[in-house]
Amino acid sequence: MIAAEKVIKAAFESDEMFQETLSRVIKDDLRMTAAEFSKVSGIPASTLYKILSGHRDSNMKTVREIVKTIKKLEGAEHSEFIAVIAARPVLDGIIEKKMQIDSRLITIREYSATTMEEAIVAAIRAEQDGATALVCAPIVSPTVEKVLTIPVATIMPRDSLIAAIELAAKKIR
Repeated sequence: MIAAEKVIKAAFESDEMFQETLSRVIKDDLRMTAAEFSKVSGIPASTLYKILSGHRDSNMKTVREIVKTIKKLEGAEHSEFIAVIAARPVLDGIIEKKMQIDSRLITIREYSATTMEEAIVAAIRAEQDGATALVCAPIVSPTVEKVLTIPVATIMPRDSLIAAIELAAKKIR
């Protein structure tokens, strides 16, 4: 069941169920804080916190705005996203699947690749899937920039590069 449907169903069950479900949807399904949801929805943070804490019942106008916002965020998850192409160990380091950038909630979708050929294929697949931008390694970015129409950003692993050099130096002792 999609998040908006969960909230609607809970609203008809009880105020307590609505409060619990809304809290879980914001935290688990949307991976947001109440403050972030407040900014995106336009519902004052104080109102949202009172609803979530049970100190205030929400009116119908607020419930409609909550559901509308959840539907909008769910739709963004399925349509607009940034693709990240990297080896599985790098992708495993991505903890957040959504990032708040300026006032937009950006979804991140992972594409695993271990060779240049796989990275190029993944880049084309990501664009076909609807990616609005792509992030990839510098070894492959010049090639994919020539075949894609979406913006390409290059990963510049400065800190991890230094750590890898230090590790290699320790191994040759």
